[in-house]
Amino acid sequence: MKAAIAMPARLAEATVPPERRGIARDAVRLLVTDRATRQHVHARFFELPAFLRAGDLLVVNDSATVPAALRAQRLDGEPLLLHVATKLDQRLWLAEPRASVHGGERLRLPGGGSAVMLEPIEPLRPRVWYVRFDLPQPMHAFLAAHGEPIRYGYVTESLPLADFQTMFATEPGSSEMPSAARPFSQRVVSALHARGVEIAALTLHCGVSSFEAPERPTIERYAVSFETAQSVNRARRDGRRVIAIGTTTLRALESAKSGSQIVAAAGWTDLIIGESTSVTAADGLLTGFHDAGATHQWILAAFLDRAIIAAAYAEAAEIGYCQHEFGDVHLIV
Repeated sequence: MKAAIAMPARLAEATVPPERRGIARDAVRLLVTDRATRQHVHARFFELPAFLRAGDLLVVNDSATVPAALRAQRLDGEPLLLHVATKLDQRLWLAEPRASVHGGERLRLPGGGSAVMLEPIEPLRPRVWYVRFDLPQPMHAFLAAHGEPIRYGYVTESLPLADFQTMFATEPGSSEMPSAARPFSQRVVSALHARGVEIAALTLHCGVSSFEAPERPTIERYAVSFETAQSVNRARRDGRRVIAIGTTTLRALESAKSGSQIVAAAGWTDLIIGESTSVTAADGLLTGFHDAGATHQWILAAFLDRAIIAAAYAEAAEIGYCQHEFGDVHLIV
């Protein structure tokens, strides 16, 4: 009979950004796990360059977060929060109603807009829906005028959109922040460059996350440029390490594979990365900490066996690490 695999320990929740807890953005805790030795080292994020080598290539996600939470109303006036996720075309999007809805239901939106709930993308788990929007202006302009950042119950106060951006954010489109890169600061980037570490960027616009249950991630838009593809291929050809900054970056890189090469690619990805996935586009991963039931854990299992993940989370919980988008981070190399 096989022994049960320990589930990752639950960490404390980061309820506000570190800057509002008296901690510099780049001073959050950093747990470094060595895949070869199975050992864990504890540091602060600004010490990241010490754990990297000259020639390492970091690939970051340059997607910027948009204020994707809309306060809608049913036709009878009952309020309902709607989280806008992934664009399919100008009017058709994926979105998550934060309450039960039915197919064909029309919601009133601020500024004279409306939304029709068409059908859930997975009928047995009707969390994310196909939604047709009728808006007086393009979606991102409408969200800028009427939306607010998506936040969940553990975030205890309303926060400005700037708190949900990374320093690499240039391409608006993420419903939720690609948060692994949030601790980066100019002093960290300068220290990385001085050490000979390279940085390349791609884009993956994050949809809504799956904190409530271990659900399959939805499709997301991504783009990998020719320049970034060549940087990754060159690093791998030279025997240098490629480290994905965030699970979103890893998803985009693995989606842009053609044989053993990364190619310039753009479109939607429905790739699911899990324990049985052979990850070849990256040698390492920088990521945050999340609940044991989140799909995030599936991706970690592509790099580490579950016993090592459980041990890493146990150490982190004992020391007082925090999870979620404003929490601490984990480097796997």
